[in-house]
Amino acid sequence: MLADNDWSAWRNTIQVNLLAPAELCKLSIGWMRETGGGCIVNVSGGGATSPRPNFSAYATAKCALVRFTETIAAEVADLGIRVNCVAPGPLNTEMLQEVLRAGPERVGASEYERVRRNVAGGASDPRLAAELIVYLASQESAGITGKLISAVWDPWRNLHQHVEDLRNTDVYTLRRILPEERGKVWGRA
Repeated sequence: MLADNDWSAWRNTIQVNLLAPAELCKLSIGWMRETGGGCIVNVSGGGATSPRPNFSAYATAKCALVRFTETIAAEVADLGIRVNCVAPGPLNTEMLQEVLRAGPERVGASEYERVRRNVAGGASDPRLAAELIVYLASQESAGITGKLISAVWDPWRNLHQHVEDLRNTDVYTLRRILPEERGKVWGRA
């Protein structure tokens, strides 16, 4: 829980998972502007699209990284620079081992159980995320920018066939859902 977090560790998590990628993007954009364009692919996931109790710093950083990606994609579109974010899925990494070592008392029973299942056999193949990153950096995906794409759940191998739809919609972006979009009529203030 946030109230029990070591604040220095919390800030370090933001530094590693948000500020370091932001600085790398800043440096890359400067270089790409001079060389005529390019592609940036950030790695998010880990709580960017839903709450992640007991992982507030990590989830906050990953969610912010997605919005940062969407924002800079709009800023640099006229420079021939595409910027996307990848959700690799649960990878069997040291982070998952740390969650297991921390135990359900510290990370929460549901998070512990989810990670335990992933480590036991449900973890994503890292090659799938790597293939998605290569695809997003390739000319085949030209026109796709400002999106969060899941290596595991999204049909990314043929997204280039839907460039116009992606360009003109909020598909694969963070957004606020209005009551009317769920068939609810609550009126206005």
